[in-house]
Amino acid sequence: MREPGEEDAGVLVGGDAYGGVKLAPVRTRRPLRSAKARRRNVLIAGFLSTCVLVTTGVVWATPRQIGTVDAGVTASSSSGAENILLVGVDKRDDLTRQQQNRLKLGRESGQRTDTMMVIHLSEDHRKVTVVSLPRDTWATIPGKGDHKINSAYQFGGPKLARQTVESVTGLQINRYIEVNILGFIDVVDSLGGVTVCTPVPINDQRIALNLPAGTHKLDGVQALGYARTRATARSDLDRIDRQQQVISALLNRALSAGTLANPGTLASFVNSTLSTVKVDPDDGLIGLATQLRDVSLEDVKFAEVPLADVDYKTPTGESAVLWDKGAARDMFARIDADRDLAAPTPSADATPSAGPSPIPPESVSLRIKNGTLINGLGARTKEALVAYGFKVPGQPGNTRQHDYEKTVVRHGKGQEDAARVVADAIPGSEVREVDIDGIELILGSDQPKVRQKRSKSMPTAKPSVTPSTKTAMQNICKK
Repeated sequence: MREPGEEDAGVLVGGDAYGGVKLAPVRTRRPLRSAKARRRNVLIAGFLSTCVLVTTGVVWATPRQIGTVDAGVTASSSSGAENILLVGVDKRDDLTRQQQNRLKLGRESGQRTDTMMVIHLSEDHRKVTVVSLPRDTWATIPGKGDHKINSAYQFGGPKLARQTVESVTGLQINRYIEVNILGFIDVVDSLGGVTVCTPVPINDQRIALNLPAGTHKLDGVQALGYARTRATARSDLDRIDRQQQVISALLNRALSAGTLANPGTLASFVNSTLSTVKVDPDDGLIGLATQLRDVSLEDVKFAEVPLADVDYKTPTGESAVLWDKGAARDMFARIDADRDLAAPTPSADATPSAGPSPIPPESVSLRIKNGTLINGLGARTKEALVAYGFKVPGQPGNTRQHDYEKTVVRHGKGQEDAARVVADAIPGSEVREVDIDGIELILGSDQPKVRQKRSKSMPTAKPSVTPSTKTAMQNICKK
């Protein structure tokens, strides 16, 4: 029975109505203790946590629990910066009939690539950057032509998947990790499930997932459906956000005292996780596990690839997404140089501006709409844009839906250059062509900050947009 005032423990995803994540504390009555006793208990708890982490590192090194795969990785490094390709594979063969029925997967066997993430470890292995690659990315597959990026695995397995990612990002992959995402079911169940809070209703009849807006506690099967569904406005892009939120939740739960201090829970979590993993090279991962033991949720940052077109129609009639090649190239170059994405630095070869921009802000007129429930966001943004030099006639309006997460500069045909002048003034914003007249700025919950306008006499660097990032801690729900 639950005592009065006691709360359920668990991982909360989206509790701030913007897709965040939090860990609800367990509140129990404790007898008052002396300050000396409390200090002694803190020291004991710290010692036990250290022992558990060391033990976990040993478990990670157990060869019989970790499968191997040949991805052709030849650039393994035990020290220095490192790039890891994490591939989620949909392998259904090992599911029980009951799980197949609950997941609405049918009886079809085989493997499909479902998720791709590039994980960058800083040189000192104290910072982690995770970049999700949209599965619908239209890319050139080496030797196969242009296809969606998730086709690489189907065409040539792990090797071709690695080669394709190296080609589109310019990064050298030092380690390949393949996860059977359907094993995610057991991982979630080993931690007692997750509680999600979605700001918008989700109704995916294909997988029988029907979640009204609000809070829901999900088991492993339901959580997998929540992380995989594309039945929301932004489809695969919303799915990426949910996956990053769930990763933050699982990290938070796995690193909590309730897991680390409970041998049964810890063993169940570690075993269920490792049983889903295959790696290349086959080095047991012990070095990586021990080097990452000091990484906190604040040290894990999530980023998204800058996109130029989220509704691209391919020559074959498919819907795909196109990267903003310049911005993506700049982002991956920063990652390769081991620079913090959230701290932009001007180009070393900055030169004085040769003259005014071909389209000065003073000649650009735009409308503003608030796509969130944040009061005053439209008025503040208008004031900043007017100070920058743009023309913003009328008062900011509101969109019908209030669940926009990313700020978007929408423009009609022939207005792309002017729209990019607006986007350059708002770091992290996306540019999108739609069927409208003029230029329209839709404000998201990322609460865009307008740059300060440079003096014409000041030297300017090459244009650069700061990628939008979130730490795993920022993914934790705020009360």
